[in-house]
Amino acid sequence: MKIKRNAKLMMSICLVAVLVLVLPLMNACADEGVKKIGISQIVSHPALDATREGCIKALADSGYVDGENIEIDYQNSEGDMSLVETISAKFVGDKVDVIITIATPNTLSAIAAVEGTDIPVVFSAITDPAGSGMVESWESHPDDNVTGVSDMIAVADDVDLITQIVPGVKTIGTLYNDGEANSVFLVEKLKEACLPLGIGVVERPVSTSADILAAAQSLVGQVDVIWIGTDNTVVSGLEALIGVCEDGSIPLFPSDHESIERGGIACYGFDYYDIGYQTGEMVVKILEGANAAETPVEKGMVISLSVNTAAAERMGVTIPQELIDAAEIVYDK
Repeated sequence: MKIKRNAKLMMSICLVAVLVLVLPLMNACADEGVKKIGISQIVSHPALDATREGCIKALADSGYVDGENIEIDYQNSEGDMSLVETISAKFVGDKVDVIITIATPNTLSAIAAVEGTDIPVVFSAITDPAGSGMVESWESHPDDNVTGVSDMIAVADDVDLITQIVPGVKTIGTLYNDGEANSVFLVEKLKEACLPLGIGVVERPVSTSADILAAAQSLVGQVDVIWIGTDNTVVSGLEALIGVCEDGSIPLFPSDHESIERGGIACYGFDYYDIGYQTGEMVVKILEGANAAETPVEKGMVISLSVNTAAAERMGVTIPQELIDAAEIVYDK
């Protein structure tokens, strides 16, 4: 009996030893199958939030589900540029498999942070990636482990839309963050589109969303309408601008559908959920072996017209019925 008890004891000890050695290896193997994805977003507002949601949905639709076979680390710097750098460094230190960036500062920071590593960066909602120095060109960028989806809009189409809704417009005001390269680019496009039509452009640069109210008030009596591009600083403080436009009967034309829903009049723009979804599809390709450096930058695939009839009424204009009939999205609140 004593011998049997010793034998059983030895077997138990051996079993424990095996579990101690094998379980960590099993867990390590399981962890190796989980892809790590870092998402860096510059600030919260409906368009950028929709971009993130669309990206995550595209991943899930392709079988990459957070908490199952991927691990998503979502970080939002809320406009704090020092935090942007910290987030990029964190993702590199965590050795994520891909970094998804939403907006320009986060993208430039991530690109700098991944230098010397093999971590790809996939950006979303970037207007002019080549002009911003993110990639050498839209098509071929063999030295850049970077790609993504642009939200480049047709500013001339928005100007044409403005002239249809506000006939005889002579002056367009615009607010933008002049520290944001993509916003500066769009303002230049605005001036190019207005020049042959004899329409003047009055600029009001802002540095933070707290500057929007005073900048907007300074345009009252100076401009016929206000147009804004896809500027994150301005869009994040859009309600202040809408309030000034409603009080001063200045028609406001933002450049994205989410801002039209919030109280702008009309635009030819993107649903940023679609931009995010398109980005997520690109991330899937890279997770499955595609090389970011060999993946051309894409433009948003779906541009459509949205109008807000109630916002137009509050700002003293009427949207022609033919535009309402042609709009894919009609808001009335």
